[in-house]
Amino acid sequence: MLKIIPADDAEEPYRSPDLGWDGLVGDLILNPLTHPTAPGDFRAEQGLATQVLICLMTDRRVEDSELRDGDENRGWIGDSFDVMEGETPIGSRLWLLRRSALYEGIEIKAQDYALEALQPLITQGAAARATAIATAVRTAKRLDLSIALYGRDGTKIYDNKFELLWRQIDGVGNPLSY
Repeated sequence: MLKIIPADDAEEPYRSPDLGWDGLVGDLILNPLTHPTAPGDFRAEQGLATQVLICLMTDRRVEDSELRDGDENRGWIGDSFDVMEGETPIGSRLWLLRRSALYEGIEIKAQDYALEALQPLITQGAAARATAIATAVRTAKRLDLSIALYGRDGTKIYDNKFELLWRQIDGVGNPLSY
């Protein structure tokens, strides 16, 4: 997980740009041209939501033993050799489920992968705890993943639902081409 530390206390701390997620692709969000102080600049108002997207939707490198025949390891190559003490690899292992059928119990694996990916937010103090609830919607060939983060006082500080599609099973190799 990337941690930004300002070079000088007098300087304004760097705020990561917001990411948007349309269910398939993440992209940077821009302020409208009518924004009062930063028209057309990167929007930086949802730091926690952006970090959740990075944690969940970035592919994490895995051990070779976790790969199925024909799979290539994904994720940032630096995570295979450049993890500092106390640092965890970036991303989630949710991508390992992409070639799986929606078998009984896949929900537990998805929840475990999501909570593992969100752990850096808890370790760094951005949240006190996280919950992940996965629900298989087999008729729609979809796995829904509800994520919530809670502050130290127990209030919910983040709540969102993601749909993980299994369209590849139908032979749709590139769903963005539709």
